[in-house]
Amino acid sequence: MSSSPKNETLSTISERHAVKSYVKDFKLPEEDLEAILTAAVEAPSAWNLQHWKFLVIGSEADKQKLLPIAYNQGQVAESSVTIAVLGDLEANRNTVIYDQAVEAGALPAEIRDALVGQINGAYQNPQVARDAAILNSALAAQNIMLAAKSLGYDTCAMGGFIPAQLIEQFNIPARYLPTMLISVGKAQVPARPSGRFPLSEVVVKGSF
Repeated sequence: MSSSPKNETLSTISERHAVKSYVKDFKLPEEDLEAILTAAVEAPSAWNLQHWKFLVIGSEADKQKLLPIAYNQGQVAESSVTIAVLGDLEANRNTVIYDQAVEAGALPAEIRDALVGQINGAYQNPQVARDAAILNSALAAQNIMLAAKSLGYDTCAMGGFIPAQLIEQFNIPARYLPTMLISVGKAQVPARPSGRFPLSEVVVKGSF
């Protein structure tokens, strides 16, 4: 364990652990949910295409609909909300962000045209689109978990669910790829800290 001093951000990171049991009737204040989602959209993204969409599942009926899709993981039913993080397979359509920058005088039109050309060229490859959707939406997912922890809530990222059923049951458009589920709420049972390998085992400097 490092003895280096920690600031508030580093403490939040080290204190975040997956929580599986939540206070069932706790209602997450709307302003806190909005703050968490705002943190999500402030994540970095390639070409600033913001390759994400967030499906917030909070009603009791929707939780029960989600439960079997998530292999009956209890946190789906107990937490205040579960956020389905979706990656945008057609993020190249988001280049309107460059039009706005041009209109604001922040970006020359010729730079916009060059960037849009690069993006549309890259998105001719479906694997590029899929990889970008997963990678960039995962960056937003991490922001969700850290923001929640900073506000006193706990989370659990879940890859255990059936994507095809999630898409069907929640009418998710073909444009979006389910990346993960994240439960958010008040912990009923504190998380069990998980071990981590020391840096000496995971860091290589210079070259292998």
